[in-house]
Amino acid sequence: MEEEKYLKRQRFYKTVMLVILTVFLTFIFTTIYITNKYNLGDGNQTISSLFGGSSSSDDKLTKSLKNIKSLLKKYYLNDIDEDKAIDGAIEGYVAALGDKYTEYIPKDEMQEYTQNLMGNYVGIGIYMAQNTEDNTIVVVSPIKYSPAEEAGILPGDIIKKIDGVEYNGDNMDAAANSIKGVEGSTVKLEIQRGQEIKTFEITRRKITTNPVLAEKLENNIGYLEVSSFDENTADNFKTKYEELKSQGITSLIIDLRNNGGGLVEEALKIADYIVPKDKELLVTVDKDGKEKVEKSKEDVLIDMPIVVLVNKNSASSTEILAGALKDLKEATIVGTTTYGKGVIQQLLSLRDGSGLKVTVEEYYTPNRTKINGVGIEPDEKVELPDSVENPLVVERKDDTQLQKAIELLNK
Repeated sequence: MEEEKYLKRQRFYKTVMLVILTVFLTFIFTTIYITNKYNLGDGNQTISSLFGGSSSSDDKLTKSLKNIKSLLKKYYLNDIDEDKAIDGAIEGYVAALGDKYTEYIPKDEMQEYTQNLMGNYVGIGIYMAQNTEDNTIVVVSPIKYSPAEEAGILPGDIIKKIDGVEYNGDNMDAAANSIKGVEGSTVKLEIQRGQEIKTFEITRRKITTNPVLAEKLENNIGYLEVSSFDENTADNFKTKYEELKSQGITSLIIDLRNNGGGLVEEALKIADYIVPKDKELLVTVDKDGKEKVEKSKEDVLIDMPIVVLVNKNSASSTEILAGALKDLKEATIVGTTTYGKGVIQQLLSLRDGSGLKVTVEEYYTPNRTKINGVGIEPDEKVELPDSVENPLVVERKDDTQLQKAIELLNK
């Protein structure tokens, strides 16, 4: 009965979404441009090579770090891992900016990070989230055709132990690291499902995520759920739309709820399918106040009534798409105010294999509406009902936001 109950649940909310594959998705709530390599030492890093320079501030930084290093070598009880210490120094310098979106990515994490952005992973393939009410780690859903789905992991399952070690919502990062591993290796999960405890031993393998799900609803309404903006998301969106179009849909719902963002280019491509050519889609402003405008480049592909669903977890690239469609009156926005992450990061790939994700621009909607710290207000504000006990797993009959979208398209 418990399995039947979980299998009947059709709509999953990926709140604070993490993909447990090789690592959790650190690009959630991130809008990213990927750029070429920049020099950072030659692999034999020293404090001087990393922080040395001609300015007085550079000299002060180098001298301070050298003094600390000298004192630690003289007094510190244990051995010092120089590479780890240097990574820590860089991370500390970047963290001192106070910008949660700007971060240094060490060499041993960079490859996994870029693989995540491309939507290709090694792992078991589940989305999970922290349930803040009871501080548990909840499975939002397994990725289709993933090892997790094949093993029988269900939405709503609570992860209690990983390889015999207990975890809760406070240490979800550690849980993510414990679930990741080498292709072909296994991980043992202890799951609570209702009142029952189940154990699963799952073999990790390469996984390609499918960020676009499609469904034909009643009255020829198409439904496309976009969970992230990975590489090729726009192409997948186009393919799924054309499949629905061939089935006779006459209107469309685009569900961007709990989509934390990703690649800017993918969001703009989807906007291109909807917005007439040469219309403004996005305005960005850099540190010098220089404004850059992105315009639609293609002829309209999708010419039908559209409703876009958003919520407080719709962020970044998602807000770029929703903001453009709202300002240009190409869609009706339904749901709740979005996250309000209106800055863009550039991922600098450094020659030593590490990376620097740095905030480079703030973006605005075509009407020059500020998004950062504000969010996008929906045209139709609709909350989920109070009767929804777990916002991570919502039955279709309780999805008032989706119901409103259907109502608007049936008028």
